[in-house]
Amino acid sequence: MFETTSRYATVDDATIETPEPDGTTRTIRFKRRRFLPSADTLTPLTQHVMTDADRLDLVAARYAGDPTAFWRLCDGNDVLRPEELEHAGRIVVVVMARP
Repeated sequence: MFETTSRYATVDDATIETPEPDGTTRTIRFKRRRFLPSADTLTPLTQHVMTDADRLDLVAARYAGDPTAFWRLCDGNDVLRPEELEHAGRIVVVVMARP
């Protein structure tokens, strides 16, 4: 369902049965909730000081080779919203990708 590089790739699938108006049931398949890891459990590789010209996707492309890996930067800095990291002068910890 998700690419292997997605933050949701290792999240378990789940199903729920819901009743339909005609008396049948419908099975809904979904991903369980992804909990953010503590940055303390991740291995830092380096730090990047954000500039006015930086965008998180460009920083992710530079260090991870994948602009969609911006979420790893968020995980490594204990932030939920990527825009929290996009301020000039902000030190962004770059962490090693999890297996």
